[in-house]
Amino acid sequence: MRKNLTLIALAISLSLIFSGISIAATDSKSVLIKAKIEKVVKLIVDTDTLVFPNMDPNQMKQVPALQNEIKVTVKARTGSTSPVNLNVIADGDLVSGLDTISVQNVTWQASGQGFSGGTLSKSNVQTAGSWKGSGVREGVFRYYLNNSWNYQKGEYQVTVTYTLTTP
Repeated sequence: MRKNLTLIALAISLSLIFSGISIAATDSKSVLIKAKIEKVVKLIVDTDTLVFPNMDPNQMKQVPALQNEIKVTVKARTGSTSPVNLNVIADGDLVSGLDTISVQNVTWQASGQGFSGGTLSKSNVQTAGSWKGSGVREGVFRYYLNNSWNYQKGEYQVTVTYTLTTP
């Protein structure tokens, strides 16, 4: 019986050797992948000039800008609960030579989630939109000039600055 067991063990060993079965050797390595994502914001306003046409104050109390329906796109990459703010301020009143029209006579309406309407100011930053977290937001601004018989004739202008921030 012992001889039979020895023969069986020898037969199994020889069949393993000649069948090409071998014990595999392996090695593995881990690779750490990193991506550094920084805060970044981008503001797109589809026009850089607004023009209010001449209109009779009796017929039109608020004059719409010729370029109304101004598309605004706000892009922000920040923390999930970080605030994203769009602000606007004028650098003064509307000026034509020595004549002025208070910039507070310019108002805007807004549509689009998070966008807000308001009145321009040269002394206080006005909020034009606010959100939380990363994303792309699109809205529309419509501008109006309060019309008056008291304005002096002229071509008036002022620069306003929009600022998009995330802390």
